[in-house]
Amino acid sequence: MNLTRRQMLLSSLSAIAVASVAGPVAAIEAPQSEGGTLTFVISPSPQILTSAMTTSGAEQVVSAKISDSLFTYDFDMNIQPQLAESHEVSDDGLRVTFNLRQGVKWHDGTPFTSKDVAYTCMEVWKVLHGRGRTIFKDVTEVETPDEHTAVFVMASPSPGMLKSLAAQQTQILPAHLYEGTDPMTNPYNLEPVGTGPFRFVSFVAGDNLVLKKNPDYWDENKPHIDTLVFRFVSDPATVTAGLESGEFDLVNQSLLPKPDIPRLEESGNFDITTRGYEFQNEVQMIEFNLDDPVMSDPRVRQALACAIDKQWITDNVFFGYGKAANTPLHYQLTQLYDETDVPAYDYDPMRAVELLEEAGYPRGTLELTIDPLPYGEYQNMTANYLREAFRAIGVTLTVRNEDFAGFVKRVYTDRDFQFTVNLLTGGSDPTIGTHRTFWSESFQQGVGFSNGSHYMSDEMDAILEAASAEMDEEARIKLYHDFQKLAMTDLPVLPLVAVESVTVANRRVHNHTINAHGSYANFADVWLDPKA
Repeated sequence: MNLTRRQMLLSSLSAIAVASVAGPVAAIEAPQSEGGTLTFVISPSPQILTSAMTTSGAEQVVSAKISDSLFTYDFDMNIQPQLAESHEVSDDGLRVTFNLRQGVKWHDGTPFTSKDVAYTCMEVWKVLHGRGRTIFKDVTEVETPDEHTAVFVMASPSPGMLKSLAAQQTQILPAHLYEGTDPMTNPYNLEPVGTGPFRFVSFVAGDNLVLKKNPDYWDENKPHIDTLVFRFVSDPATVTAGLESGEFDLVNQSLLPKPDIPRLEESGNFDITTRGYEFQNEVQMIEFNLDDPVMSDPRVRQALACAIDKQWITDNVFFGYGKAANTPLHYQLTQLYDETDVPAYDYDPMRAVELLEEAGYPRGTLELTIDPLPYGEYQNMTANYLREAFRAIGVTLTVRNEDFAGFVKRVYTDRDFQFTVNLLTGGSDPTIGTHRTFWSESFQQGVGFSNGSHYMSDEMDAILEAASAEMDEEARIKLYHDFQKLAMTDLPVLPLVAVESVTVANRRVHNHTINAHGSYANFADVWLDPKA
């Protein structure tokens, strides 16, 4: 059989992905050297330097190096202690006690205490965080019987909450620097004071962030590198060139062109892995603005769904790193994922034309605008594909590009859009990242990456609220099947691709992917081989 060049490329990429996922995960390597500078490329440039009040990817990457949280998680999502050494859950699930690590100090020398946990949970996570508003909705108060004990008092049990307490998502803020201020405009958002292995040095928006080793870090003899530099580079070709020249050491989140991966792999100079995203479970999806008079018609949403070949996007935009998505849950959530009896919108352009005519839009009369998330190249590539796919059903689509801040403002504050191509993290449990997209109460103008569609459904709310508190595993599985069925029936969002992300690191970088957070972890264990 003769293979085309494209088929060979896809085959090569697939082989790399399988090897990366299925291969053995090495134990944490003992450092063979200390010091050095690691240059980490991310895009876009972060708007703030804390993930306590945002779900944006760049903020999550950088802030997790500056401040720890209660837990980390291994590749199987088992809890690993960080600022909480242990925890206990009452028999009824209504009290969760965290026993905090002693001797931890903020970078300004102030002791870390339970007051910091209480303040951040009640005043920031529950109020300002796009996912936190859902994850912590049942926390009614945080008791602080002493400086090293924090007790979450729950209105209902929350089995998913304990899977969400990592720094990339629920960073703890220093209460002594935030209390009495507006957290969103606090100046320490841009000059952060944390508890983590690296201290803030400087930040040039759009260019770089410099962090230095914290000599007073609570985890003795860590970190192993002296300086961590983040470079904000949006052009994928520049990222690949920088990796090959040695200017850059590491890039995550698939921010370089997929066709370049086989060449980087063959060079032998790079470690390439799809591990370290178990906490993420990202799904590329279309968010329809249900406040828009055109998008509010379900026949229009269904028509656009029928005009899209998801497998083409998977193969040609993501080069096989992922699967066509048939529900809002990522297929890696194997216990809960179930597309049985879930409405499917197979690729059928003629059906798309029929639905549009039923909705009052004969061929050639509908003009739409799409806003792709400016995070990597893949959302824009997908939007460009949609422009051509919709042309085939007589719909004119304008792709509107803007910077990250402009996108967030347009979609979540101004609500001046028709639909997006977005990339949303579902997390290791639906309560972490999926509920926010569908739960009525997660809609709040100005809160990024929440219920962007403004989907309001009493039936959906009842399902999600029951699932978030259900302790019986079989009953919870049934609720999430009901969720997937209703989500694809009402179609406020259209899942496109369940994504597998890729991290590429120079082989001199060791321990960059040691748990479910991968490059989103704190990098306290990372060391550099000067001989590599």
